[in-house]
Amino acid sequence: MAERTLLRWGVVLAACQLCACNLAPDYVRPEAPVPAAYPSTAADGGAAPAIAWQTFFHDPVLRGLIGQALVYNRDLAGAAARIEQARAQFRIQRSQRLPGLDANASAQRLRTPLSGADGAPRVTVDSYGVQVGIPSFELDFWGRVANLNEAARRQYLATEEARNTAELSLVANVAASYYAVRASDEGIVLAERSLASRNETLELAQLRMDAGLTSSIDFNQSYALVTQTELQLAQLRRNRGQSLQLLQFLVGTPLPPVLPAGLPLDPDAQLTRLDPGLPSALLEARPDIRLAEHQLRAANANIGVARALYFPIIALTAAGGYASSELSGLVSDSNRVWSFGGGAVLPLLDWGARRARVDGATAARDERETAYQSTVQNAFREVASGLVAAEQNDLQIQAQMRAVDVQQALVVTAHDRYDVGLTPYLEVLDAERNHFAAEQNLLQLRAAALQDAVNLYAALGGGQALRERPAD
Repeated sequence: MAERTLLRWGVVLAACQLCACNLAPDYVRPEAPVPAAYPSTAADGGAAPAIAWQTFFHDPVLRGLIGQALVYNRDLAGAAARIEQARAQFRIQRSQRLPGLDANASAQRLRTPLSGADGAPRVTVDSYGVQVGIPSFELDFWGRVANLNEAARRQYLATEEARNTAELSLVANVAASYYAVRASDEGIVLAERSLASRNETLELAQLRMDAGLTSSIDFNQSYALVTQTELQLAQLRRNRGQSLQLLQFLVGTPLPPVLPAGLPLDPDAQLTRLDPGLPSALLEARPDIRLAEHQLRAANANIGVARALYFPIIALTAAGGYASSELSGLVSDSNRVWSFGGGAVLPLLDWGARRARVDGATAARDERETAYQSTVQNAFREVASGLVAAEQNDLQIQAQMRAVDVQQALVVTAHDRYDVGLTPYLEVLDAERNHFAAEQNLLQLRAAALQDAVNLYAALGGGQALRERPAD
C-alpha cells in the first residue's frame, strides 16, 4: 500500500517536471558568415557527405590500411572512450529529472541504565522497521534540472562529433601518408634508373678520357652529376622511411617493409570526383561544425541554469513502510508509518553572485557563438582553397607532362649534337639534369593533387551523411 502511494507521488512529481517552465533563451542558429557559393562550383561528381571512404578511395591497398587504422589507431580509441565518459555523465544528469526510490530496513536494541539506587531493573527496548522512500527530490518548476540535462546531452553529442572529426582526419592522414610513400617509391625507381644511366655515361667518359679523346672536364662533370643523383636518391629513401613510419603510427599496427602494389598515382584512377555543393550544406556535413553548435547549445542551456537560481529551489522527501517494537507481525496495518516533507531555499542576499552567474553564462554563450562562426568560416576557407587547388592541379599536371616530353627530346638532341662535336658535354649534362628534375616534379605534382583531393573530401565532410546521429 505504501509503495503504491509512493509510486503515485512519483508520477505526480514527474508530471510537475513536464509542466515546468524553461528560462533558457530560445536557441536560434547563428547566421553563417560566408558567401552563398564557392569560387569554383563545377559539379562533376558526387556529394562528399554521401560518399563513404570505401567508395571514394579506389586503391584496395589504401582501403585496407584505412580499415586497419579505424580498428587499431590509439587516438581514435581514446576518442571512443571519451564518448563513453560523456554518455555516462549525461545518463547521471538525466536521472535527476525523475524521483529515485530507496528501500531500507533497520533493527535496534536499546538497554537503559539503572534509574537510581532502588535497584530497579534495566529496561530493554527493541525497534524494527522497513521503509521505501523518495529521497530529496527537486521540483524543477524553473527548468534548472532540465537545462542541466540539456547541457550534459549537448556535451555528450559534441563528444560524438569530436570522434567523427578525429575519424575523418585519420582517414585523410592515412591516405596522405600512403600517397607520400607511393610517390617516394616511384621517385626512388626513377632516381635509380637515372643513376644507372649516369654511371654508364661516367664509364664512357672515363674511356674517352683515357683514350685522349676528351679532357678531364667531361669526366669530372659526369662524376658531379652521378654524385648529385646519389644525394637525391638518399633523400628520397629518407623521405620514404619517414613517411612509412608515420603511416605505421597512424595505422597502429606493424606494416610490411614493402607495401603491395596499388593503382597508379593518378587522381582519376585513385579517387572519385566530388561535387562541392553549396556552403550551407557544410553546416550539416562537417562534424567540427556540428560539434561547435552542440557546445553553443550547451552554453545556451547553462544560461537557463543560472537564471533559475533567482527562484526558490523546492525539494520534497517522502517515505512509507512499517515500524514496530517486535519483529513478529512487523508488516501489518497497525504498524504502518509514513512521512512527507518539503522545503524551499532562496538566497535573500548574495552580493550579486546570481547576477554574476547569469553574466558569466551569457558571456560563455557569446564565446561559443563566435567559435561556431569561426569554425564555419574556416570550413568555407578549406573547401574554397581545395577547389582552387583541384582546378589548378589539373592544369599543372598537364603542363608538366608536356615539359617532360620536351626535356626528353632535348636530351636526345643534346646527345646527337655532342656525338658530332657541335656542343660541349656540359649541354648533355644540363639536358639530363633538367629531364630528371621534370620527371620528379611530375611525380610530386601528382602526389600533391591526390593529397589535395583527399583534403577536399575531408573538408566537405566526406561520408558524414551516412552516419546515424541522435536527433536534436
